[in-house]
Amino acid sequence: MKELVCIVCPKGCRLHVDEENGFAVTGNSCPRGAAYGKNEIQNPTRVLTSTVKITGGAYRRCPVKTDAAVPKGRLMDVMRALNEVEIQSPVSIGQVVLADVAGTGANVVVTKAL
Repeated sequence: MKELVCIVCPKGCRLHVDEENGFAVTGNSCPRGAAYGKNEIQNPTRVLTSTVKITGGAYRRCPVKTDAAVPKGRLMDVMRALNEVEIQSPVSIGQVVLADVAGTGANVVVTKAL
């Protein structure tokens, strides 16, 4: 039995996920908490935020993030790909820096116009 704190809403329910009984979730106040608990044990994902090099402007780094959640086990692959990126100013919010980064299906997008 795994114990988690649900992060879907501010309530922070204490979830108990029973791996031996089909990943049954207890302690949740809503169906979203049950889905979160089951997914967090079976296939945890995260939205990755980071920075990339930028030239031609006032700043040396540009903030970026993935536009979809990436499997937790692939985060370092995404970071390695980002380390190789250098973009040119000007950039706008939502501009795709890397499409389908590391084969995850997520794009890396700019989060601040520079």
